Amino acid sequence: MRKAVLIPALLLAIHGWGQVKIEPAAHGGLLRPYSPKSVSETSFANSERIYSLVKAGQVYLSLNDALALALENNLDIELQRYGPAIAETDVARAQGGGTLRGVPLSVRELPAGVGGPGAPLLTNVGGFTPSGSISPNIGELGGIAQQETNLSVVGANATSAGPALPVFEPTLTGQLNWSHESNLQNTLSSYGVNPVLLNDLAGTFGVQKGFATGTTLSAGYTSERMSANWIKPDYNPYTTATAGVSVTQRLLQGFRLAVNQRYIRIARNNRAVSENVFRQQVIATAASVIRLYWDLVSLNEDVRVKRDSLTVAEKLLENNRVQVDAGTLAPIEVKRAQAEVARSRQDLTNSESLLMQQELVLKKVLTRNGLNDDRLRALRVVPLDHIEIPPQDDVRPVGELVAEAYRIRPDLAQTNLQIANSEISLAASKNALLPSLDVIAGLQNNALAGQANLLGTAAGANPFYLGGAGTLLSQLLARNFPNYSVGFQLNIPLSNRVAQADVVRDQLEIRQSQVRLHNTEQQVRLEIESALIALKRARTAYQAAVETRQLQQEALDAERERYAVGASTSYFVIQNQRDLSQARTTEVIARGNYAKARAALDRALGVTLEKNKIEVSDVLRRK
Repeated sequence: MRKAVLIPALLLAIHGWGQVKIEPAAHGGLLRPYSPKSVSETSFANSERIYSLVKAGQVYLSLNDALALALENNLDIELQRYGPAIAETDVARAQGGGTLRGVPLSVRELPAGVGGPGAPLLTNVGGFTPSGSISPNIGELGGIAQQETNLSVVGANATSAGPALPVFEPTLTGQLNWSHESNLQNTLSSYGVNPVLLNDLAGTFGVQKGFATGTTLSAGYTSERMSANWIKPDYNPYTTATAGVSVTQRLLQGFRLAVNQRYIRIARNNRAVSENVFRQQVIATAASVIRLYWDLVSLNEDVRVKRDSLTVAEKLLENNRVQVDAGTLAPIEVKRAQAEVARSRQDLTNSESLLMQQELVLKKVLTRNGLNDDRLRALRVVPLDHIEIPPQDDVRPVGELVAEAYRIRPDLAQTNLQIANSEISLAASKNALLPSLDVIAGLQNNALAGQANLLGTAAGANPFYLGGAGTLLSQLLARNFPNYSVGFQLNIPLSNRVAQADVVRDQLEIRQSQVRLHNTEQQVRLEIESALIALKRARTAYQAAVETRQLQQEALDAERERYAVGASTSYFVIQNQRDLSQARTTEVIARGNYAKARAALDRALGVTLEKNKIEVSDVLRRK
């Protein structure tokens, strides 16, 4: 008789535990939903690529190598790799009927670096220009700070208003209780004994599942076994059993599929949002690496210019000393040459300091622990690529460029997805305005089985009820004692202020999002047109710088000829040497500005990855 209670309540669990001992692998599958899934630890080791580029104590770095290292090692990209995985967890939660926890929507910009070489732009020939010395203090330049941009346009709320969702995940419930009671009686007519000693063993087992149609299905089995010292009842001990099914169907609020699946749709959109945010991070990182690399190239070229200037100044000093010793030149000319050597040496030191600071920034950007790695910290970085200026810029009309950017830029794509999520939430909020009307139907079968009471006469015992688990099961299947029920449940809020407020708020947030989208589109157009202007200006500046440098070289050559025949002084030679050095630096700056303007236009158009043959899917999988 005890089996009648234990079988429905515990058979599945007992069978499962048996599998654990006999077939651990199969039982592991059964327990998988209740075991935590582990996430692999993040590796902070650098990829081997960086070490393969080291030769003779220097890192020889091309632009392609720099981009590859950033995609493999950069911690901002590594941080964003978790975004799509986080979005997948929300999809799983939504499919189980849970609310959403939201996805990261921030993109981090790399440090600006120290920039290219700094010096006043020289646009005249033969005139005196102040020294091109630049501050070596990177703290003043703000080159090591990073900025974070939040791409959210709908606020911080990850969930939406609307009717409560059905629990899509099937849920098993079970309960087993045993009790012993001593019930005092004020008369013996009911049970024939006083007190009544009662042993009760009750078990319940059930399953419940919700569906996107607004339907909730419940099925359950309840059994109770009782034995006592009573005399008059016909059955002792006896067992009762009940098996039933109930269905609840929403008819108004929470009825539509779109309403009950809204979190699934939002979660899937958020998955696409996360993919676009990751793409945006890759674009931001790649564009910044390109800028940092060209600045490194320019700083290297500027160091060469400053080193050449120091060499020329030292040669002039040596020549002046020879002429002073020969009595053909006034001693003051040696002092002037010495001052120029000191100034040139200071300019070279400043340029070398900026170059080393830029190398530090690049090591941090391109490695996971480059500043902590003894093998890399002391290495110098040597850029292998040079800036090439094409004869002309192949630029399409602005309208075509803007239209293309609207189509492919990931920040606009994820903004539109966020607005779509807001519209999904608005539809759910409108559905919540409806009254709640549910139809509830139930079917229940009852059974009774027991033994004839041996403590009494059992004169009224019916053979139909005598037996155990088989008797219970036959009665339940034959539906000998059925219960039927059907009913409606109606809830009508009289003011409905909460639902109305949610609808208004969702509409306001959509309007805000539309304004933000329009503002973003205007910003995209501004970025493109500004980048085009900057590109044109950079080309013009470069052409002017090249011409100025050529003319300055001619001016210096002429001044040297005059000095050689005694028609000039070293003061004017030094001045022209200084102007030529600055003209060369101006050309370096102009060349670097053009390369960065070209990269800025590519980023504004959203084509940075395509221009550099970068596949986002490959970057996402790379660990």
